[in-house]
Amino acid sequence: MGYLIIKALLSGAIIAAVSEIAKRSPGFGALVASLPLVSILGMMWLWRDTHDVQRMAAHAEGTFWFVLPSLPMFLLIPALLRRGVTFWPALAIGCILTIGLYFAMTWLGPRFGLKL
Repeated sequence: MGYLIIKALLSGAIIAAVSEIAKRSPGFGALVASLPLVSILGMMWLWRDTHDVQRMAAHAEGTFWFVLPSLPMFLLIPALLRRGVTFWPALAIGCILTIGLYFAMTWLGPRFGLKL
């Protein structure tokens, strides 16, 4: 239980740090947010818990393929905001797009030999 609490606190601290950094410098906050910190922590926790090479390799590869469908959201949201759409609807539309692209990736990926 203590291990789970440590994982949650560390992961939450990263999110809070990104938010605070972005208040002072949106560009630097974006840089920190774009770092694969969550993925790296996830891999560290997975490795510590399993030491399973095949599972780790599959996880890292799957992470790569699932990052791709999330990227358009980061172009759509600012485009919507600049066109006068308020934040919450822009975020919701970006999330809906991403969910749709995730479904497309899980449907198309295996047809191209990806193990997701």
